[in-house]
Amino acid sequence: MALEITIERSAQLKQKPDENKLGFGQYYTDHMFILEYTEGKGWHSGRVVPYQNISLDPAAKVFHYGQTVFEGMKAYRTEDGIKLFRPKKNFERLNKSNARLSIPHLDEELAYEGLIKLLDVDREWVPSAEGTSLYIRPFIIATEPALGVNPSLNYLFMIIMSPVGAYYAEGVNPVKIHVESHFVRAVAGGVGEAKTAGNYAAGLNAQEEAKDRGYSQVLWLDGVHRKYIEEVGSMNVFFKINGVVVTPQLNGSILNGITRNSVITLLKHWDVPVEERRISIDELIEAHRNGQLEEAFGTGTAAVISPIGELSYNDEKYVINEGKTGELSSKIYDTITGIQKGTVEDPFGWLVSLD
Repeated sequence: MALEITIERSAQLKQKPDENKLGFGQYYTDHMFILEYTEGKGWHSGRVVPYQNISLDPAAKVFHYGQTVFEGMKAYRTEDGIKLFRPKKNFERLNKSNARLSIPHLDEELAYEGLIKLLDVDREWVPSAEGTSLYIRPFIIATEPALGVNPSLNYLFMIIMSPVGAYYAEGVNPVKIHVESHFVRAVAGGVGEAKTAGNYAAGLNAQEEAKDRGYSQVLWLDGVHRKYIEEVGSMNVFFKINGVVVTPQLNGSILNGITRNSVITLLKHWDVPVEERRISIDELIEAHRNGQLEEAFGTGTAAVISPIGELSYNDEKYVINEGKTGELSSKIYDTITGIQKGTVEDPFGWLVSLD
């Protein structure tokens, strides 16, 4: 029997923010979705409720052993109604993170149904201003109050939503990135390919240092050799070198980005040469010196495409494409955001309609 999802509507709705001043992740919709897990009972008590604080025992395992995973996706207001971009890929990836963190498998169809019901209740929160969307954050936390080092017996799966503008203050203009050569974020065999909080906590120190130097983000090198490029703090990364687009291959410490996959699919659709392989920082610097590093950009749900205009490595600065957004970066951005907004043909069936 399918699990019934109940809906409790908020008695007092919030005042919606100015769509032209949203920032990123600063406002939250009127409702949230909750699903509980109890050992021996499974996932149960699915419900849409008013957005609210949650109460947890101080011994809840999420606080002590970091058993938590999350996802990020977006909803868009188009001329044909509200659309989602590849949402089932997010729930599929969530379960891969679950497996690595010893969190019970989540019924992906149930999670999707909960999302659709939540979106339907809060549909008026989907913004329509240029460059805006409704950011959706599904996540799971371990809630069993026990201090033994073993997987929790109880969990909460929740979805919260936030109307957002551009992730970076630069918008779609090129950002400056610092290549990190001291700190290590992840190694193959660890949890680098899982979307879990610890991966992001591991990067905060380096990210703050980079910002103090005037850089938007950190480009991570591998944790063993400290020479092979992995990803930017919140994005996968691509380089156009002498006409060929190169992105680091998935190796167990790099997130399998859904936007990354979408970009690769687009490039192949356009017959643009693309390679998923190991690439060293030395190869990248050499390509820059030879005039072959034509473009660089990051990809992710939050920013979609973020052109990279400058890299800093070993106290040297390497300006890419004169610090301007490249032709290919612009084409990819315009195509993906156009598909998301329903203004560009979607030949891949990526868009899912709420109605």
